[in-house]
Amino acid sequence: MMPRLRGPLAVAVALTLGTGLASSCSDDDGGSGKGKKLKMGIAVANYSLNFAREMYEGATEASRRAGNVDFKVVGPPNTDGPAEQQLFQNLTVTHPDGIVLENLDPPIFTRPAAQAVGKGIPIVALDTAPTDGSKVDFYVGNDNYELGAMLAQETVKKLGAGAKGTVVVGVPNPGAPVLDSRAKGIKDTLAKQAPGIRVLGPFQTYSDPAQNYGAWQSQVNANPGALAFLGVGDADSYNLARLKEQRNGRYLTAGFDVDPKTIEAIKKGTNFTGIDPEHYLKGYVSTAVLIKAVRDDDGKLPKGWFKTPGLVMNQGNIDEILKRQQNVQNAYTWYKPQLDKLLADTGASIRPLKEAR
Repeated sequence: MMPRLRGPLAVAVALTLGTGLASSCSDDDGGSGKGKKLKMGIAVANYSLNFAREMYEGATEASRRAGNVDFKVVGPPNTDGPAEQQLFQNLTVTHPDGIVLENLDPPIFTRPAAQAVGKGIPIVALDTAPTDGSKVDFYVGNDNYELGAMLAQETVKKLGAGAKGTVVVGVPNPGAPVLDSRAKGIKDTLAKQAPGIRVLGPFQTYSDPAQNYGAWQSQVNANPGALAFLGVGDADSYNLARLKEQRNGRYLTAGFDVDPKTIEAIKKGTNFTGIDPEHYLKGYVSTAVLIKAVRDDDGKLPKGWFKTPGLVMNQGNIDEILKRQQNVQNAYTWYKPQLDKLLADTGASIRPLKEAR
């Protein structure tokens, strides 16, 4: 089993050795999906950040276990919609048997996705719901409003329903439906469960780690008496923890995803909690369903929103998560019971696409 590398080396391996991670079974059919070596891939919004890495690691593992798949990972090193759009279009040429598409700017992918579907390429939307005109009608993702509500509920448990004061909320990429839904879930739930709390924001915090740190530094300076600072993106979690430690802050900090620095912050108690959208699971499910559709169902994907779960992280389960994150084998072993259940009856998890949030 290949070790679960991290950092720049992991990126290089993932992006250049896609075929090496596939089974070496021989081609024997150049026509249908049955028997031939499939050329498939995944496009992600930012291959440097943890959320995307989790997804493409899950997707790559699904392709490896399916066997006889040449699977390629593409994505820009920073969040750059037009750059990802070009990489996606290239992928439709080089790996046309099926593509998983994750992005943070759905409108600019409407036309390229529709063109790909028009050519007969099966496309699965991952993590961000597809636009109406994209012709993509199968989506694998969380209920992000629900995930935001989960973070708000943990905050209320910590502060108390009678708490009075301000909570500052940050969103790296305003306009990205996934992130906006999380922020709305936080805001609505706090208003309902702790009406004495006033939510400020959501403010833009940027996905680039350096810009993100600067944005949160400004918010902490502007709101020194805040009860909590909550972010909905990857870099938010560990940069809030870094600022809190630097300033010996007494406010609460928390966010999303399982970057190693975020997990460390929860382990130390700097961040009181965190929400894991289980990106690895989503990447695996989307790719496994795609491969099955091409091999067994003539490329006909299910229709609708395949709703995937999320997980509250705290000091009670962080050691288990730390072990899970050590390597791909641990991750697969940890997720296997969930994967087996979800993939045994895909219809049980599918909801109308219009309900995705």
